[in-house]
Formats: sequence, C-alpha cells, structure tokens
Amino acid sequence: MDHLVQIILISVILTNLAILGSHPLNTCIRAVALQGVALGVLPIFLHGREWSYHTFLISFMIIGLKGFLIPTLLFRAIRDVAVRKEQDPLIGFTASLLLGGGLVGLGFAVSSGLPLPAEIKSSLLVPVALSTLMMGLLVIVTRAKILTQTLGYLMLENGIFAFGLILTKELPWLIEMGVSLDIFAGIFVMGTLMGHIHEEFNSLSVRKLSNLKG
Repeated sequence: MDHLVQIILISVILTNLAILGSHPLNTCIRAVALQGVALGVLPIFLHGREWSYHTFLISFMIIGLKGFLIPTLLFRAIRDVAVRKEQDPLIGFTASLLLGGGLVGLGFAVSSGLPLPAEIKSSLLVPVALSTLMMGLLVIVTRAKILTQTLGYLMLENGIFAFGLILTKELPWLIEMGVSLDIFAGIFVMGTLMGHIHEEFNSLSVRKLSNLKG
C-alpha cells in the first residue's frame, strides 16, 4: 500500500498548488474538498493491516465533514453573495505558485533535519504536512476575499492533521474531531458574516473592513 500512500500525498501537494494558482472560488473549494477526502483515507492506507473499526469510523467522518459538508456550505456561501473569483490578491497567482513550489522545497529541507520517529511509513508525509501548513498560511496572508482566507484556514488545519499522523500511530481522534467541528462552526458563522459584509459593502474584500474604523 506504500504506493497508494505516495499517490495520496502527491495529490495533497497538487491540490495546494491548485488553490494557490486558481482565482475561481469554485475551483478552490473543489480542490480543498479533494484534499479533505485524500487526508480522510490516508490513515487507512498508512497503517496497512493494522486497521481497526475506529480508524474507519473516523476516516469516514473526516471525509464527510471536510470532503462534502464544509465544501457544500462554502458553495452555498459564494452562491448567496454572488462572488465567483478571487481578485486583487496581495501576491499574484503566478508568484503564489512559485512561492508554493519554494515552500514544498522548504518542507523537504526542514523535514530532513527533524528528529522523527523511525516507524514513519512514508518519507513524503513530513514534507507534505509542513508544506501544506505553510501554504495554508500563505493563502491566509495574501488573499483578499474572506472566503479564500477560510480555504487557507482549512489547508492549515489539514497540514496539522497530516503532521499528527507522524507523531503517533494512534492519532488523538477526539482532539482532531474537536478541531474539525470548530472549523465547521467557524465556517457556519463565517458564511453568515459574509452575507452581512457583502450586503453592507457590496464586496467580500477584507480591505473594505478598514471602512469600519473611526
């Protein structure tokens, strides 16, 4: 199953780059949904024959939450506020792709110097986790639309989840589900706020929030 693990991890990197290089929001949401599904099935293949019903249960819950429920809410949000594209990012899409490639390289460089457990199943797991975390931060910092920043937050949490698979064979699932449910609640609230912000300013750019000063 090692080759399946490698394919899954490579798909996570590709979805990160797709988000960095795309301005249609529906494309970015689909990429995050695919990433959620990939990370949901990763524990099943990562632990080989050391499966338990607990692993399958939590994997399916993660797939349902990150791969379907949250993306559905995000699609509804962009439909309600009639916003389709990320415009005027702090860093352009081509430059973001180049930075993303650099962060992938940085992930490999940093992971080579970390004191990691010997039982790690894949040499790609650490670099992918670190680069996903860093690219999530890049999206949060450089994008103007609130919804795109929400996608960056999801990428950030996905990187933390992947890194959690490194540290122990038995991931603290209760903590992971708690974080995922926090994200679900946060996106629900974010969707409500996006509607009000768009109604007030006719825009979802966070730069418009400077008008609230004073």
